Amino acid sequence: MPSSRSTIGDFSILPISIPPLSSYPKPATHHLYLRRNAPKIPTPDDPRSLFIINVPADSTHLHFRALFTALLGAGRFESVTFEDDRKTASQALTDLLPAQAARLASHASKKRKREDEEAQHAREEETARLPEPWSRPLRRSGGSAVVVLADERSIEKALKAVGKAARSGRYPVWGAGVPEQNRTLGSSWVKAHVRLTYPDKAAVEAAVDAFFTVYNRREKEAAELAKRLRNEPDEDGFVTVTRGGGRTAPAKREEAEEARRKMVEKADKKREELSNFYRFQMRERKKEEQAELVKKFEEDRRRVDAMREKRGKFRPES
Repeated sequence: MPSSRSTIGDFSILPISIPPLSSYPKPATHHLYLRRNAPKIPTPDDPRSLFIINVPADSTHLHFRALFTALLGAGRFESVTFEDDRKTASQALTDLLPAQAARLASHASKKRKREDEEAQHAREEETARLPEPWSRPLRRSGGSAVVVLADERSIEKALKAVGKAARSGRYPVWGAGVPEQNRTLGSSWVKAHVRLTYPDKAAVEAAVDAFFTVYNRREKEAAELAKRLRNEPDEDGFVTVTRGGGRTAPAKREEAEEARRKMVEKADKKREELSNFYRFQMRERKKEEQAELVKKFEEDRRRVDAMREKRGKFRPES
């Protein structure tokens, strides 16, 4: 039965047909809400992006590719980014690595390493990641996603196709065209999770060894960077007080006193500049007031001279 409404606010409503499952042997209708993407922080892809609310819990990249292929034809869909996408494995790995390296790296210019070193480090970090325990993620109920299409014209065609589908009652079938292995959930999905939760022992040992290799390399880089930064003032004139002689050794007292002295000198200089600025404002204001008084005096003097001249020409009748 066609939907009674095709829009709500700025959103277009797209009903999709959910086929019956063994756990719920009845067809159902799910509603997606779409509009042009307009984030607070603009990106170059905004003109060809759609913001979608109420994505199904089993959504995947292949599901949305099949959905927009059914609406627009092949070659229009480019990518989808889900609201609850977890951090990438590389980001998760970075969170476990020494924080000191990340903090110190922000204070120094990064030099591009040789390509062979970069490739070696990438291989080490890839090996340091443990296998994913889930064969596919589930989305948060009522969550959102951003779909990027080929161009801005595709966005217009997609919104028209959504309105046409809602009015005609011919709803796209969710999961149509997606391979079976990418649609399977239920008990087989849980069994796969149990199997992936216990990876091969050799793979775990290799990942742990690689992780500590990366960890030690990052610690070494942090120590070298800290050594270079010692006693080097930054762009504001402050000195970064770093730990020296090992991870647990405190900063030298002389370094701390020197940093404090420079900070006090900078504050005094700033205060003096501010005071001079106000003094300059006062001088300028006094000059303006004096100029105004002189101007008024000259006007009054000209007015008095005019009155005297007029009185001198007056002759009473005899």
